[in-house]
Amino acid sequence: MRLSQMLFVTLREDPAEAELTSHKLLLRGCFIRRLSPGTYTYLPLLWRVLQKISDIVRQEMNTIGGQECLMPQLQPAEIWRESGRWDVYTQAEGIMFALTDRQGREQGLGPTHEEVITLLARDLIRSYRQLPQTLYQIQTKFRDEIRPRFGLMRGREFIMKDAYSFHADEESLRRTYQDMYRAYSRILSRCGLQFRVVDADAGAIGGPSAASQEFMVLASAGEDDILYTPDGSYAANVEKAVSIPPEAASSPYDPVQTLDTPDTETIDKLADFLKISPTIILKNILYQALYDNGMRVAVLLSIRADQQVNEVKLSNHLSRLADRYKASKLLTLTLADADTQNSWQGDPIPVGYIAPDLPDSCLGKKQENLAPKILRLADQTAALMKNFVTGANQPGKHVGGVNWGEQYPLPEVVDVRKAQAGDRSLLNPEQILETTRGIEIGHIFQLGRKFSVPMQATFTDEQGSEHPLWMGCYGIGVSRLAQAAVEQSHDANGIIWPVAIAPYHVVVVVPNISDEQQMSVAEKLVMELTAAGIETLWDDRDERAGVKFKDAELIGIPYRITTGRSLKQGKVELTERATGQATEVPIEEVVTTLKERIEAALAVPD
Repeated sequence: MRLSQMLFVTLREDPAEAELTSHKLLLRGCFIRRLSPGTYTYLPLLWRVLQKISDIVRQEMNTIGGQECLMPQLQPAEIWRESGRWDVYTQAEGIMFALTDRQGREQGLGPTHEEVITLLARDLIRSYRQLPQTLYQIQTKFRDEIRPRFGLMRGREFIMKDAYSFHADEESLRRTYQDMYRAYSRILSRCGLQFRVVDADAGAIGGPSAASQEFMVLASAGEDDILYTPDGSYAANVEKAVSIPPEAASSPYDPVQTLDTPDTETIDKLADFLKISPTIILKNILYQALYDNGMRVAVLLSIRADQQVNEVKLSNHLSRLADRYKASKLLTLTLADADTQNSWQGDPIPVGYIAPDLPDSCLGKKQENLAPKILRLADQTAALMKNFVTGANQPGKHVGGVNWGEQYPLPEVVDVRKAQAGDRSLLNPEQILETTRGIEIGHIFQLGRKFSVPMQATFTDEQGSEHPLWMGCYGIGVSRLAQAAVEQSHDANGIIWPVAIAPYHVVVVVPNISDEQQMSVAEKLVMELTAAGIETLWDDRDERAGVKFKDAELIGIPYRITTGRSLKQGKVELTERATGQATEVPIEEVVTTLKERIEAALAVPD
């Protein structure tokens, strides 16, 4: 491809709209252009990258028996109501573009396709003899992001591969799940990316108890925190991670005593005022949970004061309690701010001085859609505390030397603390958790029968008995992967594409197009390289050599051939983008040399 004939306009300055380096470089290098917040045109260079990623994904999916299909983007609301997710996606999370057509029917633009594929399985799968089945698609998806940002990382429209598997039993599901694990690992390895597989929360797709793992591309600007052990035995997204917290200090309070603690409404102020460790302070946090039947529940969570609440874990636990409130699922969990507390119409709440036995009278008289009693929970760190300090339900007062089972009944104990770097590993307490950041590229779930039961997708076994299908779900962000590769691999001069997904393998630069020898050698090399299957971009523009070199570095083509001064010795300069190393290569050896380097770069060990 002649660069002079390509729609190619690079920028020298960083666009004001971009925050991440990868976003800046994709805009500057003429890979994408923004149409509106969160929506982008994929220009020719990036489209080649996306096609290469898609080809790798297809090859690996086909290898494990996946069958490619294409499902509708426009989905009727009734199938989402069947699964119970319409309100979650349009109200609680609010990520679905919902609309009403001219016949008055509610529709949504698919952020995911579990309902569509489950309906398809319900219609087509009848017998155990048809199982297992795995279907996948590479499709445009939509998410109504409140604040789209970071280019292709958090867009409102994006390209994704999603696969779904159907099974007669859990063991079959597990086998396919492991096949997907290996396939995803090969996809990211073949794309030339450094990644880590972590235990993850399944969210609204899998539910709180689904087995789930994320594939994280390691990058300092990643949105997700990963906790891992140095020996590689454990890795988890911080939302899912578990650990052993630091030991608590000994309490100086015994027996029970009331403490005057004016102006100590925060843990830091209290610890400083009493000259004690936060590890002996119990903090009590008020939340409000909203369920899908409109029921509001006041939640009082007790946790050791040096620890943070993992609200994903807390939400998952509250979701499991939905039946208790005659609901199907949790919609939202929010801190009970002043407006929320006022809406309860009860006794004043001593914010900053709350005790575990905060009276239910703070909820006022019986109200419609408000549970009459506080749901009280204690994190595991709280349950182990002795002679601790906590609020006294009076402004300016705390109590010390109190214990569970004596001054306060122990509430239901839950694990909702946020693990953090420096904690000891549960698997091996000698291993100390470390942290890094990553970009989520792939996510695999063992869905079980979460969708097949409510949508009545069943099969008959050998005896003719009917059973719900077992399901798996496996997603990988194709457009997101492209930008993640840039975020992971770049330098001050621009992008450094891995060879496997680079838009071209080599760019041939002619410093002076008026030099007949430079042009003729370049044209001959372009023809020979192309014939050898080496994807070649020819920079034949009437520009200064410096401009061409800068653009070649900016767009990150793995190899550059320059037909310059070394032509007098029958050689050209071959520069490797990743290392900047330049060597002079005889013209007749260019094709062989490049072919060997590209083949070596594409080799992925089993």
